[in-house]
Amino acid sequence: MADASAAVAHDDHHYTATGLNSWKVGFWTFIGSECLFFGTLISTYMVYKGESLVGPFSGDVFDIPLTTISTFVLLMSSLAMVLALDGVQRGNKKLALTWLAAVIVLGATFLGFQVYEFNHFYHEGLSLSTNLLGSSFYVLTGFHGAHVTIGVIWLTTLFIMSAMNKLPPEKALNVEIAGLYWHFVDIVWIVIFVLVYLIQ
Repeated sequence: MADASAAVAHDDHHYTATGLNSWKVGFWTFIGSECLFFGTLISTYMVYKGESLVGPFSGDVFDIPLTTISTFVLLMSSLAMVLALDGVQRGNKKLALTWLAAVIVLGATFLGFQVYEFNHFYHEGLSLSTNLLGSSFYVLTGFHGAHVTIGVIWLTTLFIMSAMNKLPPEKALNVEIAGLYWHFVDIVWIVIFVLVYLIQ
């Protein structure tokens, strides 16, 4: 009976010829396509950087200390994501719920910072159609914010599953894949933070 259960569990993993899980391979492929997507957006921003003919310019509106805080918040969410996965893998429901909640709260806090920042920039005269800075900046950071929002919704779903005892160690791959997505979003933000905010 135990052998049959093990066989079923093994079949559920759907290993590929590489020895890796098919879901994980597929998701790494998706991450690769996302790298190209964000690479295009970041390249577009860098090409048009400093080419705006009218203000406001980045030095007039960017608040580096505030964005540094929001960046720190997002980076801490990655640490919480690692701890959440560890909790699920160990079958520790309390640990899993605590750290999943932490990731959700930190991610939502980052989005709150972004909403405040966009509102501030708009009142300073920088809109999507103001100049090249506005167009390239809002498209780049807006798409990143959309990805963070998707991540928060995804993690909220996992939190609910864990609360309902539907996220045992055998399903830790669900959290691991969500973690890959979340870490990718964080890494993209680090690149954006350095190239957009720090290098003027």
